[in-house]
Amino acid sequence: MAERQIRFEDGAAYERMMGTWSRLAGDIFLEWLAPRKGLKWIDVGCGNGAFTELIVANGAPAEVHGIDPSDGQLAYAGARSGAAMAKFRKGDAMALPFADRTFDVAIMALVIFFIPEPATGVAEMVRVVAPGGAVAAYAWDMAGGGFPLQPVQTELQAMGFAPLRPPSSDVSKMDALQRLWKGAALVDVETRRIDVQRSFADFDDFWSASTLGSSIAPVVASMAPDDLKRLREAVRARMPTDDAGRVVYGAWANAIKGRVPG
Repeated sequence: MAERQIRFEDGAAYERMMGTWSRLAGDIFLEWLAPRKGLKWIDVGCGNGAFTELIVANGAPAEVHGIDPSDGQLAYAGARSGAAMAKFRKGDAMALPFADRTFDVAIMALVIFFIPEPATGVAEMVRVVAPGGAVAAYAWDMAGGGFPLQPVQTELQAMGFAPLRPPSSDVSKMDALQRLWKGAALVDVETRRIDVQRSFADFDDFWSASTLGSSIAPVVASMAPDDLKRLREAVRARMPTDDAGRVVYGAWANAIKGRVPG
């Protein structure tokens, strides 16, 4: 399926690279949703199960189903002890393998910009949620500079190298998300920006984590040694450090939620 064209197939690798960022944003997103206990959830594009695990730990669900097209990600998700109650299944976000009105909540956590036809994905979430249920998503603000790997991407572009981008990166804009939710006839639509901050022990720690990214790693691997050195020094000059030499910086995501009418 095309939606995974630049995402990790290896769930463990994705966890090392983006796991902390994802959990920081996911905690805030789930708190904002403020779900009732005992609901039936579907986590669309669940990946390695990081957000699914948060639902189980903090959402007090009756059921949780995770859908993803990647066998590798699903294998990692299924091995998470904190998501043992969840049921993981291979599937397409644009053709969910469930009947109408099956769930109380459908979410996409850091996924919607990977879907070739986001409107179809939102329509599918609406279809499988019962009237009165919630449909929600959050996405790194790719267009606005909120992506955690933006510092490296910016310097790559300045050097004439093009990092890979999700097929629907513009949908991460807040106004684009609002158009999608309203176009799907959802009501009580609300949005918010999720700001997160992360600290790295030093620049080397930041660099090793950031160059694992699926939008960065293939480009870095193809660079000549001199170009790679120039990139590293340009990124080092860009990143703020505190008195202890730690790299501390922030990223942000745009979040949206709405209710299925009825």
